[in-house]
Amino acid sequence: MRIAIASDHAAVDLKAQLREYLIGLGHQVADLGPDTADRVDYPDYGYKLAAVVADGTAERGVALCGSGIGISIAVNRNPALRCALVSEPLSTALAREHNDANAIAMGARLIGEDMAKACLDAFLNTDFGGGRHGPRVDKLSNPAFEGATA
Repeated sequence: MRIAIASDHAAVDLKAQLREYLIGLGHQVADLGPDTADRVDYPDYGYKLAAVVADGTAERGVALCGSGIGISIAVNRNPALRCALVSEPLSTALAREHNDANAIAMGARLIGEDMAKACLDAFLNTDFGGGRHGPRVDKLSNPAFEGATA
């Protein structure tokens, strides 16, 4: 799978660990930066990640910052992205199964390497359930969509 990964300065170490983990699993990984722990603005990297997932260059995205909150907000500014802030495998799997999440965000100051890897495994190994969730997911990118029921 083609996966893009990006972070801010607070998560550059976790990003490197997860990049190597993904490569070890056989995935193609585009590291969108940053390369150092010098201060950067998380929206810049969230927007980069969203752009490459939206245009199909990457099939999935992994966004990291100190809390995961700011970068997830930045990623979700792109209407083609459904980025879920996750901290454990169950919510990660549900984000894929019910919401067809094409990106996840995690907080490097809040999650350890092993838990982050477990979240990645759930993200990459869970399929979208479709069915009743399909029209709801369609509404996420198009609020005027009439296909879903309350």
